[in-house]
Amino acid sequence: MSEGRARNDEAQRILRQLGVEDRHQGAWCGEWLECGGETLESVDPSTGRVLASVRMATAEQAERVVEASVEAFREWRTWPAPQRGEVVRQLGNALREHKDALGRLVTLEVGKITSEGLGEVQEMIDMADLAVGMSRQLYGKTMHSERPQHRMYEQWHPLGPVGIITAFNFPVAVWAWNSTVAAVCGNSTVWKPSPKSPLTAVAVTRIAERVLRECGAPPVFSLLIGSDQEVGEPMVRDRRFPLISATGSVRMGRRVGTLVAERLGRSLLELGGNNGIIVMDDADPALALRAIAFAAAGTTGQRCTTCRRLFLQRGIAGSLTESIASAFRSMSIGDALAEGTLIGPLIDEDAVEGMERALEQAREQGAEILCGGNRVERSGGFFVEPTLVRASADLPIVCEETFAPILYLMEFDDLDEVIAQHNAVPQGLSSAIFTTNLQAAERFLSAVGSDTGIANVNIGTSGAEIGGAFGGEKETGGGREAGSDSWKAYMRRQTCTINYGDDLPLAQGVEFDLG
Repeated sequence: MSEGRARNDEAQRILRQLGVEDRHQGAWCGEWLECGGETLESVDPSTGRVLASVRMATAEQAERVVEASVEAFREWRTWPAPQRGEVVRQLGNALREHKDALGRLVTLEVGKITSEGLGEVQEMIDMADLAVGMSRQLYGKTMHSERPQHRMYEQWHPLGPVGIITAFNFPVAVWAWNSTVAAVCGNSTVWKPSPKSPLTAVAVTRIAERVLRECGAPPVFSLLIGSDQEVGEPMVRDRRFPLISATGSVRMGRRVGTLVAERLGRSLLELGGNNGIIVMDDADPALALRAIAFAAAGTTGQRCTTCRRLFLQRGIAGSLTESIASAFRSMSIGDALAEGTLIGPLIDEDAVEGMERALEQAREQGAEILCGGNRVERSGGFFVEPTLVRASADLPIVCEETFAPILYLMEFDDLDEVIAQHNAVPQGLSSAIFTTNLQAAERFLSAVGSDTGIANVNIGTSGAEIGGAFGGEKETGGGREAGSDSWKAYMRRQTCTINYGDDLPLAQGVEFDLG
């Protein structure tokens, strides 16, 4: 049996194990709709072969999903938040039960190595746990009124149906970031996944469907797979979605943000990153090397938090450059399911060609490729070598994000100089500094330091934990998801004042005497 055929058989076995039928429909809203849209093929990036296909929803079916989500919200918002949390707890348990199968499906569909596929499902489980805790901590403040015999407080109410648009690189975790928190806040959700990862979306929805049914809950986790024209843009324009949470490119985010703003809705945007690591002369080189290797080459450079720019102080630059190049050359490239693989495939041929174009531009602008940069021919998949490029910080290509394992290396003399270079890009997601100097670390974290939403000391730019709010500034979109008080993005604040006296004093000493 050929490798491609064996992988297809495994994908079908996993889908059956997860309860996905042979005919994969792309819309669920309490029932699986018989979709009438085009057939969407899911391609295994390790082989280039089709794993399975999904029928996409039409505009008519999308309308049915949205209407059902509105109705689900009307009931769901009346459930006490801890009861909503119990449903999410059961979802987390169901994900634990299916972790291995779902993790392997992530690997098959988007090419993550097995530990990362399993790690993504674990992130969903962790998000469910976090959201359950939030369900009992949706706090509002009590304030003292300046008026006698008055009480003031604030409370939080659910928004309504939330539209969730996700990207292929985290095909299921980002859904959990949004859906679990939105659900405990009392919202229903409609998920439009990436067209490059429909099978994982169908499988997760099957798991959620069973949990909702067993808990007697309304269909608050709807699925809507369709084209941008028939599903995506109408969803973004639809006033019935008070919030659209979208993860993807800056170009996509500009479109989403504009359309949502035109109807005065809310958008939560997680867009591009062009993340930098600064390594000072006093850094631990072994620690820095391990962090740089994963941050730059992990997930084949397809994380929004991937390190794409590396700034080395001149005293450490020579030796650390050699170590990084050696590490890149030694990384095993191949089948993401195979034991020992560190570099799986890029998602598709377009991604490979995008990497090749970026490297050609880098050469034209005067950069030097130190190692890597080549396509790897293997099994019909989309494999490339991790690439180290010596560049200067002012090259136009260094200011752009290429979703591939390209690391631009630059040298610097002093900290203020490199902070200015680090911040001189449009994106602002994640950053890191490696140093044993307390003053340097604190300056990097200060208001005159890194301008990113995530700033780390002596760890890489990738691998954020769900306990902290995730997101960035500038062209990264300004959104925050997962931990901290991110639940507030999915609720509306209401300030309440109660007069329990017999008089009607006005604030600020205003008098309005009717005589």
